[in-house]
Amino acid sequence: MIFEQIATGGCLSYLMGCTESRAAVLIDPHLAQIDRYLGLAAQNGLSIRYLLDTHTHADHFSAAKELGRRLGAPVVTSRPSPAPYSSFRLDDGEILRVGAMRLKALYTPGHTRDSMCVLAGDRIFTGDTLLIGGTGRTDLPTGDPDALYDSLFNIVLKQDPNLLVFPAHDYKGRSHSTIGTEIQSNPRLQKRERAEFVEMMTHLNLAAPTHLTEALRTNMSGGKTVEQFLAEAAAKVPFIALDELAERVEAGALDMILLDVREKDAFDAGHIPGAQHLPRGQLELRVNKDLPDPTRRILVACEFGRISTLAAATLHDLGFTRVAALDGGMQAWREAGYPVTRN
Repeated sequence: MIFEQIATGGCLSYLMGCTESRAAVLIDPHLAQIDRYLGLAAQNGLSIRYLLDTHTHADHFSAAKELGRRLGAPVVTSRPSPAPYSSFRLDDGEILRVGAMRLKALYTPGHTRDSMCVLAGDRIFTGDTLLIGGTGRTDLPTGDPDALYDSLFNIVLKQDPNLLVFPAHDYKGRSHSTIGTEIQSNPRLQKRERAEFVEMMTHLNLAAPTHLTEALRTNMSGGKTVEQFLAEAAAKVPFIALDELAERVEAGALDMILLDVREKDAFDAGHIPGAQHLPRGQLELRVNKDLPDPTRRILVACEFGRISTLAAATLHDLGFTRVAALDGGMQAWREAGYPVTRN
């Protein structure tokens, strides 16, 4: 077996490959590490045949859909997973064959309804069902402390005590544990009676993950993250630096339409000299009237440089081939001491 653990902050993912066939599976991939996964696979001479998510993640964005699309590889989940991009669903006890390796699914709901653990030789990938010195929380959507109790005490902890435990998260830099070690020393597993375990899990009072809403939305639906959307927009258009624009404004040599796409009150409070106002929310409705010449050079500006990127990409899609976005926004323009005009 070829084995790589990849940490992204507290998130852990795993590349596991068969030494005979060079086929590999990538478990709980993180969207920020796509290039690293592909690099590791190439470095080890592996072909990623499956992308496997142990559950619907609420604290980071899964790379399973994007990698599945790029590699033409199936996305593997448990049977109850809501992910529409899942093309290979495992029921409890079913086996995924990856070359000579055998990965057995254990349905372990509790942290989420679709949680599963995966047995592979001398190790078990526990997702967020069992963590090192802890367990997955049960207060997020589809969480159930009663179900987690059954999954832990009636399934996971009954496995071989020598099994290596590889969870989906660890925030203390630890790589793995064992079933036996967790039984002996995991504080949450000392609550061995159902009622006291459920009581403990119900009153943990944990803070919500930073990207909870967006992570659940994208991981459950297969939709795009905001950063993906912005990155795709940024790939369509060039940018102009603040100092470059400032030189043109100060020299009176502004040879383009400078389009400010903020709301009217923000525009009136201060804008770049010579700017034309067209709110982003009205762009598609007013573009033919306000920008009748698609051959003109257009530079789009906003407050922070993000909305202008989206607006510039929209104009590009509408046929304005000489559109660019300001690299930065009005906030940075003001902080640099460049001139501002007020209505």
